[in-house]
Amino acid sequence: MLRITKEADYGIVLLAVMAEHEAGEIHTAREVAERSGLPLPMVSKIMRSLARGEVLTSHRGVTGGYSLDRSPGKTTVAEVIRAIDGPISMVQCGVEPGACEREPVCPTRINWARISREVERALERIPISEMLTPEDRMELLRIGDDPSPPSETN
Repeated sequence: MLRITKEADYGIVLLAVMAEHEAGEIHTAREVAERSGLPLPMVSKIMRSLARGEVLTSHRGVTGGYSLDRSPGKTTVAEVIRAIDGPISMVQCGVEPGACEREPVCPTRINWARISREVERALERIPISEMLTPEDRMELLRIGDDPSPPSETN
């Protein structure tokens, strides 16, 4: 089974908590941990990763903390995953060339690379703002579906 890591999932949750407030507002890891219900050590680690990945801005000093670099509509799920987990790839050889001894003769390597690119493209099309939308107000996104609304034929 392919999964997003717990840390990347929580990263999206943390951005959702921060997005409930004014743009540019500074949030401490402790505040975000309390509002999200997640453990402070994990929140601190994730927020540092998001800052290194330029999804958040880190502010030093007594009144320091973190702020959103840009609106949730301009930050994608792919950016969050890359900031926390690194490159997006379905197989190890897509991230670390040479990691597999079969790589030079692997008949599926090129197709896994193609699949990885398509998954990454799909994640690039989903802004964090869409992750904040309550499920009952949102149509399910199906990969490969035509994003245009269906035409009526009556």
